[in-house]
Amino acid sequence: MSRRHSEHALRAAKTESDLANRTKSEFLANMSHELRTPLNAIIGFADLLRHFSKEGRDIDKSMEYAEHIAGAGRHLLNIISDILDISKIESGTFELNIEEYSLRELIDSSLILVRDRARTKKQTLEFRAASDLPVLLVDAQRLKQVFINLLSNASKFTGEGGRILVVAQRSADGGATIAIADTGIGMSEEQLSIALKPFGQVQSAYSRAHEGTGLGLPIAAALTRQHGGDFHVSSKPGAGTTVVVTLPPPAPKARAISSLPPLFPGKPALQTGQVQ
Repeated sequence: MSRRHSEHALRAAKTESDLANRTKSEFLANMSHELRTPLNAIIGFADLLRHFSKEGRDIDKSMEYAEHIAGAGRHLLNIISDILDISKIESGTFELNIEEYSLRELIDSSLILVRDRARTKKQTLEFRAASDLPVLLVDAQRLKQVFINLLSNASKFTGEGGRILVVAQRSADGGATIAIADTGIGMSEEQLSIALKPFGQVQSAYSRAHEGTGLGLPIAAALTRQHGGDFHVSSKPGAGTTVVVTLPPPAPKARAISSLPPLFPGKPALQTGQVQ
């Protein structure tokens, strides 16, 4: 009986190992595509810029090419940063730089950075914040990274004219609960399970239709938990996605998370402001 149990455990371990290796191989194949695209743009536009400079031609065209190079370089830097972050988190070498910071300011500054994308797609970007949002002990840069990742995903996977709603409240224990909801394409339970795993992407075709590493969600989840918080995602195909981030209070206390009101059906009694 013990031998049969051991054989079963070995087969299960081998299956899990094979799946992990296959997932990482698929991830690396997708990354080769993601890395080649901006690199090809950088090389191509640099060659054109060099050609134009030699002939002393149209300065406006040269500036346009330089902007394309800069944009592709920024995209490439974001990809590499995501890969380095998830590697540090997996190896346990990731460290936070903790300081006191206003949660309201963190969310406001994150919204500013995704506002142009939402405007381009004619999306409504709304922020409802309780008047008593706390000052928390957090790594401001990394927590802002969480919010930007989640807001960028919400905009990316929501069509033109869609809606993105951010609701922030103080928790009963002095911490905070932040919900980010969208009216986008949503995911099935199986897709969500894959999207939350490092080195996992929903599907190659699905991922490539929307640029990025596919690491935004697992990085956001990991950084939230690094802060001692909770991270929960609910989603349905065609019905959008809601992510709830819960952050602990500055001092250790019994954690009791207050419930959030419905995000879209009715408006809670909170201060409401719309990001233009």
